[in-house]
Amino acid sequence: MLLKQISIFIENKSGRLAEITKLFGEKGVNILALSIADTTDFGILRLIVSDSDKAEKAVKESGLTAKITDVIGISISHVPGGLATALSVLHEKGISIEYMYAFATRSEENAMVILKVEDNYSAIKHLTDAGIKILDKEDISLLF
Repeated sequence: MLLKQISIFIENKSGRLAEITKLFGEKGVNILALSIADTTDFGILRLIVSDSDKAEKAVKESGLTAKITDVIGISISHVPGGLATALSVLHEKGISIEYMYAFATRSEENAMVILKVEDNYSAIKHLTDAGIKILDKEDISLLF
């Protein structure tokens, strides 16, 4: 139930993000979710895509540094406190979150969140035990 996330180390300069998204378009890779964290000079672009292997190959062939990371996708109720419920489960079990980001879907009932935690399998067990749906690649593909 782990999702494959591609992380790309990029220079923080005008047009760089456009180049990468154009490259994915040319290679037939659909972007399903993304997050970017930057500093003055560099950034890390994190994406969930339709084909992580194809994306990684394309990025590396273009001369950029990329890495595939296992992350967890969850579906939470799209109501006040919905995210707090999931995060409380992890906190109570002592599981730290390294980073997270949400993404939009067509659903008005649920919100989708990507989590990078220190122990994926423990997090999945505790979230599942608490009734929180863990997403797989097929689940995410069906959302779009």
